[in-house]
Amino acid sequence: MKLAIISALVASAAAFAPNAQPAAQTALNAESDRRAFLGAAAAFGAAAVPMAANARVDYEGIGLLGGGAQIDLNNANVRAYLRLRGMYPGAAGKIVTHGPYKSVADVYNIPGLTSAEKEVIKMYESKFVVTAPSPEYVIDRINNGLYR
Repeated sequence: MKLAIISALVASAAAFAPNAQPAAQTALNAESDRRAFLGAAAAFGAAAVPMAANARVDYEGIGLLGGGAQIDLNNANVRAYLRLRGMYPGAAGKIVTHGPYKSVADVYNIPGLTSAEKEVIKMYESKFVVTAPSPEYVIDRINNGLYR
């Protein structure tokens, strides 16, 4: 990257340096000067393009966010529980507002969980997994901005 910047600076500085060519201006000289200028401008433009960020673009547990067979209790959005009959909105809302969980069994310790909600959770317990909370998804657990 540094080499590209330095070469762009040298090329742009060379565009303003006097030529050792004869002073007579011909169409051929004008064409070569134009090419040199455009070449220097292209090099500078290529050096000015920002490098790609080293961002994590794919979460390895993306299937656990509600689109797969299992649901991650620490990272899945409240809407992931819609497909589990009886979970949404009561038990699902309590699951996403509490946590993080170290194990699936921790869900039964949620304060205010009714016996009916515990039975529903028990029915789907095999569909739940617990992974480390990921900040990219924890922030959207309650409200991900998708509205009907």
